[in-house]
Order: sequence, then structure tokens, then C-alpha cells
Amino acid sequence: MHPSVHARNNPDKPAIIMAGSGETISYAELDRRSNQVAQLLRARGIGIGDTVAMCLENHPWFFCLAWGFQRAGVHYVGISSRLTAPEVAYILEDSGARLLFGSAHGAAMLDEVAALMPQVPQLRLDSPGALSAEDALAAMPSAPITNERAGADMLYSSGTTGRPKGVKIPLPEDPAIDATNVLVQLAMAAYGIGPDAVYLSPAPLYHAAPLRWSMTVHKIGGTVVVMEKFDPEAALAAIEKYRITDSQFVPTHFVRMLKLPQAVRAKYDVSTLKCAIHAAAPIPVPVKQAMIDWWGPVLYEYYAGTEGNGSTFITSHDWLTRPGSVGKALSGILHICDEHGDDVPAGTEGQVFFEPTPGMVPFEYHNDPQKTADARNKHGWSSLGDVGYMDQDGYLFLTDRKSFMIISGGVNIYPQEIENLLVTHPKVADAAVIGAPDPDMGERVVAVVQPLDMADAGPALAAELTEYLGGQLSRVKMPRQIDFREALPRELTGKLYKRLLRDEYKTAYEQAQAGVQA
Repeated sequence: MHPSVHARNNPDKPAIIMAGSGETISYAELDRRSNQVAQLLRARGIGIGDTVAMCLENHPWFFCLAWGFQRAGVHYVGISSRLTAPEVAYILEDSGARLLFGSAHGAAMLDEVAALMPQVPQLRLDSPGALSAEDALAAMPSAPITNERAGADMLYSSGTTGRPKGVKIPLPEDPAIDATNVLVQLAMAAYGIGPDAVYLSPAPLYHAAPLRWSMTVHKIGGTVVVMEKFDPEAALAAIEKYRITDSQFVPTHFVRMLKLPQAVRAKYDVSTLKCAIHAAAPIPVPVKQAMIDWWGPVLYEYYAGTEGNGSTFITSHDWLTRPGSVGKALSGILHICDEHGDDVPAGTEGQVFFEPTPGMVPFEYHNDPQKTADARNKHGWSSLGDVGYMDQDGYLFLTDRKSFMIISGGVNIYPQEIENLLVTHPKVADAAVIGAPDPDMGERVVAVVQPLDMADAGPALAAELTEYLGGQLSRVKMPRQIDFREALPRELTGKLYKRLLRDEYKTAYEQAQAGVQA
């Protein structure tokens, strides 16, 4: 299954609808544009196994580019359009990207990237002149390239040094661009997504789940409705307007929709929804319960990572009997292991591992063999670093997350990069960055700083540090709170007891919440 097949069989069917503007791209148009993208890559000497990148907002051309990359047999990197120029330049250099697609929306940042990485040519959508992606693509034939071959995404996660690391999987063994894969099979069998699906994608498309799931819907032959940016009421309006049948959210989306006035929530018809998938971050039990009460038992949750090493799945009905569970293994064999990598009894907490099953594709962290090795135990099972337990029936409950990674609004934020910048400031002796509970975003980024001189501690230094970080970090990574301490809890070896800080902020939050409820 592939969009090109649907272009032949149902050419006028909408493949993409932009929720806000209503701009629609049919399967025939998606096929034509993606062919031109593949032709452009070949015209520029980009061959099978090479790497290209795109850094743009939720744009009508996003999937035209992605499907062009897919049929050209390249590794394609989705880069957040909210990153700073140095962050984008690092990913381009690390991935070995040979071409970058952007848009006029990010022109100022892309100009900085061009100055930092002049060896990586750029094409930009909605831009005039030599940089115009539309002009370059319009000059290309709309027929398929002669050596079509299925490509693969290469998305970035964290590295051991705090720099992001590319999760690289081999190109599919089956070179056919219309070959099926595990996600297609799961989407159809477990979630009931079929060719009549109208799928709402409210999140940035450069993230793994929105990109992969939307392309899976295209493989199946459904219609993907893309929100230019998430807004809680606009999401409800889109569900009603486009008669959405399937969707995917993160818990923060649910929180924001639940906080709408009851009159606003009741204003929209959401009865067409039969599958509302959620993942990316732990969801508070009361939030999920409230969503099921509102939308009915249409919520489906999974636990998985960009690495694609395994996944779990749970329906609303099963969750209601096991609140807090993320389900049973759907791909891979689930194990809870002790520090030696051996299985522990049911109900015992340990690190979560997946054993690969036939057909699963191994992953590696690009340019980081040590991180790749660290993700696997002596049995060859791999882990995302999460901690949890399984009950007697094989249902997984997560009790902690990757080593101190912060998940804010469904976005993964890695503290080391922020800490490394803070400690380079002349007035900072030490710094720790943690995720503190936040009722809206799930977690907020908090920097705990030990000043070189405690007399400097206060609002003025906090403002100075915020300004210092502003030019080097994207907005989503910026600390929302900066606190000061005379010393951070480190042992003599230098190890930071970050858990003590996290527990302290968690306790303060729980006490504050209890006080509000009282």
C-alpha cells in the first residue's frame, strides 16, 4: 500500500487537508508532487542511502516532501522549526544531510543556518528567487524516477553528552515503495484505521508519532487533516467540521481541552470519533478518566519510542479495569529486568526492555556506538531507559522515565544541554535542570543554580541567565523557573543527586495542590 496506488485508484480523494485554511491536496496531486521531489533529488546527485532534511512548520508541502524522500530511497531528517540556528546546524552536520528544505516562515533562522553550514544547499517554500522550492520542483518531471526504492526517516533523540542523536534504522529490506510494515498492520488490526479514516494530526509533523502515523494513514488510503498549530477549541471545531474518525494527541492536548468552559466543550459534536490515540508522555489518571467520560471509550494508549524497538497497547475498556497501565506488548516481547539484565517477578519494579521479534528492524544511535550499546542488555534486548513493573497478566505500569528527561507538552527536553550552557556563565558555579510538575504542560523546565557568589542570587541574575540562554536554546527548552542554592546535592565523586531535587519539587507541588483542594 502506498499513496501512488491510491492516486491511480482514487485520484481525487483528499490525501491532506489543512484544518485552518481548508487547503486540500488530492492523492493524484500528492503523487505528482512527490515524484517531482524525488526527481529533484536525483537531479542534484542525491542517491539511495544519502540523507536530506526538512525544517519547516506544519505546511501543505510537508508530506509531499516526505513521500518524495520515501520513494527516492534516502534517509530523511525532520528538524524542529523552533530550534535555533546552531541547533539546526549541528543536526545537519551530524546527519550528513546534503540538502535542506525550509520555508519563508523560518527565513531569518535559515539565513543563520546558511551562514553556519554553507555546504548544505537550501530550498525554501513560499520564497521567491533562487531559493524557491516551488520553482525548482516545477521544473522537474512528474513521472516516477527510474530507480525508486523505499527510504526511511532518521529522527533525533538525546545523546550521552546532551546533544541530540539521530535514531538511524537501515533502509527497509524490501525495496518496494509500496511494501507494508508493522505500523500499517498495527494501525489496521489494533486501532481499526481503514481507508475511510479521516485522521486529525494536531502536533508538529517533525515529531516521530505525527510523521509516522500520518504517513501510515496515507499508506492505508485515508485522509489526514493537519492542524497548522494546536488550539483546544480549534481541535474540537476540526473534529466536527471534518467528521474526524481517528486522531492522535498528547496528554497536554487533553488537559487544555478539558479546561475549556463546559459551554464551549458542549458546543461541538465529537461523536464521529472512534479512535483517539495518545502517547508521548504519562497521562494523569483523572485526566484520562475525564476524557473517557467526555468522548466515550474511544481512547487508545500506547507506549513506544522513536527507536521503534517495541510497543504496548491498551484500550479504554482495559484501562478502566487497570487505571494507569499503558497496556500489554503489541510489538516485541516485554521484559522487566534488574540491574543485571535478568527478568524480575511480576509486580516487581525494574527497567523496561523489549526483546525483538522476527521482522523488527534494529536501530542505532548515529555516530554514537556507546549509546547504542548502552541501550541493550546482555540478552540483546533494548530499553528506552524507563522503569516500571508488569502485573500477573502482562500489563505494564510505568513508574519513572528516562534518566531525568523532561517531557513538557509532549516534547522531550534533555537537561544536560541546558546545564552545560548554564555552567559556562561567569557567575554560575554549578547547575541542575529538572522537570517539575506542571498542571498544564505535564512538566516545566526548572533550573537550580549555585551562583559563584551567593550575593548575586536573585531576580536580576535570573533575568541575566534567561537572556544568556535565549540566543542559544529554542524556546521550548528555556527554563520557566530559575532558583538559587548555596550548593547542589552532589556526592564526593561529583555525581549529582538529581532525584532529590525532583522529589523536593514534586512534594512542594503535591502540598500546594492539597492546599488548593482543601
